[in-house]
Amino acid sequence: MTRLARTPDGRAWLGGEAGFVPLSSADSGLSRIDDAFRAAAGGTLPDPDGATADPVPADHLAFDRVLPGDGKLWGIGLNYADHASDLDEQSPDEPASFLQPATSVVGPGGPIRLPDPALADRITVEAELGVVIGRTCSDLDEGEVDDVVAGFVPLLDATAEDVLERNPRFLTRAKAFDSFLVYGPELYVPDAGEEIEDIEVRTERNGETVAAAPIADMHFPPRELVAFHSRVATLEPGDVINTGTPGAGVVSAGDSVRASVDRVGSVSADVVR
Repeated sequence: MTRLARTPDGRAWLGGEAGFVPLSSADSGLSRIDDAFRAAAGGTLPDPDGATADPVPADHLAFDRVLPGDGKLWGIGLNYADHASDLDEQSPDEPASFLQPATSVVGPGGPIRLPDPALADRITVEAELGVVIGRTCSDLDEGEVDDVVAGFVPLLDATAEDVLERNPRFLTRAKAFDSFLVYGPELYVPDAGEEIEDIEVRTERNGETVAAAPIADMHFPPRELVAFHSRVATLEPGDVINTGTPGAGVVSAGDSVRASVDRVGSVSADVVR
């Protein structure tokens, strides 16, 4: 198990079973998180056990969001069959993708700030798995995807449902409010050839599971999503494809929400007004 994280001062950290070490202590040529993404995608991340620094337990460190959030943020709608049926929608024949602004991103803990009720008054939050790109790429076949993916991150994605229900063309606005996208503190770097179809994604609100489903239930799995979008726009290190949700919960000020993704990790946020 290998993980990447970033402290608020911008330093990249490399995690293993014993804890986290500064990435530069394991490889003096690596210090920035985007350098780490490239190394992870290329299979050249160093072994944290060979670092010159002693490992530090994760709970002794304060991690910021692992993603700077300044890359392309692709969202995917209706990607789980059960979620589409809950919304009385048919799963599309190709990915229902959209872009979200960098200003919507906040780090672990959030908070997710509810907008002025005059603008939006019914907000839902959902858990998702994010696929993080580590190398510049375009026009990929699915068999090439593993060579460009740095790893996976848990995330929370909020939607102004009443805005979206007024007109589906308002999707970008419904997703674009500040703090509506919460990325987790750690990037899970899979082993070579590791499959993730058995991983379950869970949306939790106030300690109760609202919705859950395995990756295998996705209409378009992660490799297909990366290959598809690489044919739309060049993908670059730090870009993320948020792969959709098994279901969302309506939230109010005072709620606490959590995305839990098996093996990958979790991220929580408070909801405030």
